[in-house]
Amino acid sequence: MSGAASNLPLSGERLWSSLMEMARIGALPNGGCDRQALTDEDGEARHLLRRWGEAIGLALSVDRLGNMVFRREGRDPSRPPVAVGSHLDTQPTGGRFDGVLGVLAGLEIMRALHEAGAETEAPLLLVNWTNEEGARFAPPMMGSGAAMGILPEAEILAKTDGSGAVFGDELRRIGWQGEADPAALRDLGAYLELHIEQGPVLEDEGLDVGIVTHALAQSWFEVAVEGAEAHGGSRMAGRRDALVAAAPLVAAVEEIALAARGADGEVGRGTVGQLDVHPGSRNVAPGRVRFSVDTRHGDPEQLEWMGRELASRAAAVAAERKVSIEVAPFWHSPPTPFDTVLAQRARDAATARGLRSRDIPTGIGHDAVYVARRVPSVMVFTPCHGGISHNEAESITPEWATAGLLVLADAVLATAGLVRE
Repeated sequence: MSGAASNLPLSGERLWSSLMEMARIGALPNGGCDRQALTDEDGEARHLLRRWGEAIGLALSVDRLGNMVFRREGRDPSRPPVAVGSHLDTQPTGGRFDGVLGVLAGLEIMRALHEAGAETEAPLLLVNWTNEEGARFAPPMMGSGAAMGILPEAEILAKTDGSGAVFGDELRRIGWQGEADPAALRDLGAYLELHIEQGPVLEDEGLDVGIVTHALAQSWFEVAVEGAEAHGGSRMAGRRDALVAAAPLVAAVEEIALAARGADGEVGRGTVGQLDVHPGSRNVAPGRVRFSVDTRHGDPEQLEWMGRELASRAAAVAAERKVSIEVAPFWHSPPTPFDTVLAQRARDAATARGLRSRDIPTGIGHDAVYVARRVPSVMVFTPCHGGISHNEAESITPEWATAGLLVLADAVLATAGLVRE
């Protein structure tokens, strides 16, 4: 075994056991997890992570957004800390590895250092970011976004979920609103995150890890279609059925994504994930429909075209169907490069370990994408079966988890400076 962490007792078996223990919290019948942000299950998962961290002497601080930050001191406290982490919250029908792999791989690095009695020059931090998923409270990546100054802290604390529950109230209810200033995390020396790919490339190519070079741009929209309710027994002529008007626009999201081809031949990505129909009665033609649109592309010009094309098609449908349609921007994330020096450290780690790797972009938002706007950052991907994620069927192998752990550990310790006596 070679690599910066080669003499440390890093344990893939211990990492896997911790993943399986965490997966019992919010466990679902088909093998997945439901630990949405600021639920009781999220609170329970945080307590487990706290117990594990405190057992190896890590000092925990919690900020006003609920971000959990465990600190392991370095030999040189004047150096900016090197952080590793991800998130514990899940989708309503999420898997056992999305997010949590990065948190517990960071914990395993800390455990190995503790067991070996080893030191780093720079302090090390382990971060569990609040509400990465954005499933219950939207938009996603709230904890990291507000910590980096991209999202207003007060606005985040005032966000509500579908039932009207307020983010700040729920954070206090589960006992995880701290007093630390989240802006302190802008002073990191570096941030590294391990995550499952959530795509099929690494598995299809028989690779062990991916080195993430950049994140694709994303634009989200909310579409509101206003027509008029009509009795299900009324004549078809003259109806202003909002759902019938919305249907071609929902289909158009896929058509537009496939038509948005960049210079490299890559097409866009488009998703309608939420649809609300009013009044929702069997024998009433709907008068109001609202749905979400998620667009992504590696080429910002193509992404902008996708938004314009959606608005153009909406205008045409509105005129034809005699309804009103509003396409409103909801959230945007620009294309974001990751740090080239950190990426090379991860490549070097994979090579030294004899692991098969490739550079890869991410079309998916992660906390590292927000952090990268303020702090040198990089991500390492492990394969996942079939590229399936945000699904109870999400799965990886212990071997993939271990490969990701080793590359992450080597890159983290090369950055923080493992002290060799």
